[in-house]
Amino acid sequence: MSTDGDVWAIVVVNYGSSALLAANLVATAAAADPDVVVVVDNPTTGAERERVRELAEREQWVLVEPTANTGFGGGVNLGVATAIERGATGFLLLNPDARMQGNAVSVLREGTVGAPLTLCAPRIVTPAGTVWFAGADVSLVDGRTRGHTKRATRGGEEAWDWLTGACLWLTSTLWEATGGFDEEYFLYWEDVDFSRRVVLAGGSLRLVDDAVAVHDEGATHRSRRQSDRSKSETYYYFNIRNRMLFATRFLDDEGVRRWRAQVATSAREVILRGGRAQLLRSLAPWRAYVRGSRDARRIADAR
Repeated sequence: MSTDGDVWAIVVVNYGSSALLAANLVATAAAADPDVVVVVDNPTTGAERERVRELAEREQWVLVEPTANTGFGGGVNLGVATAIERGATGFLLLNPDARMQGNAVSVLREGTVGAPLTLCAPRIVTPAGTVWFAGADVSLVDGRTRGHTKRATRGGEEAWDWLTGACLWLTSTLWEATGGFDEEYFLYWEDVDFSRRVVLAGGSLRLVDDAVAVHDEGATHRSRRQSDRSKSETYYYFNIRNRMLFATRFLDDEGVRRWRAQVATSAREVILRGGRAQLLRSLAPWRAYVRGSRDARRIADAR
């Protein structure tokens, strides 16, 4: 609970992940003591929605129940709007598969004291303790995204910073300055887009290394019919498509043409994040490759 007069909220977008909410959001809220917890439950099954309702009632969360899937960006926009209605001026955006312990949220919040146009993210580790996120770049040469640790190998290649949407802290001042998340992405790359618009709005990006979040990578987009390393068809499709959507938002014509020429290469790299074995067991990655590449080129050509 706030002691400085500012109301702050945790905002989570859920999609079939009630078990993760029970494991992660409950723990984070208990440790951080927010004024408001808002859960936007994108619909999956009736049973899942009922489980989320029971959990929200027990934990006294504010539950938003859209009748159709809003995607991640749309869900965040709904959640933040709901938190603002309840007086919140600061927001922790958190994935269902992420959690923060101890005073990590307080440390993260300190990053915007006196700097309301700053977007903050913690250092994020896996349950095993290995680093999952500690800052990232998107290359202006080909649209590849890489962690900051790989900067030394890129020979001064021009790139833009971005912070992952798995866990972000921001103020209402920054939210108003940027206009929220771009809902056309639906899933993936919204955080890269939002990070860029923060900078264009005169804000800054800050990795708060002393604040640590734990993230079970892939728990929300893993396919039950494939191996643990494999991703869902939705994951593959939108990661392939949205790279080009980002390009048309922020690059000049030459940059769009350069990224378009790399569509097939980029799509192949996205698919192989799930390993080669999946290609022998399922048509899902093949469908995502074809559909994602086709729609990426259409977006580029429409530009």
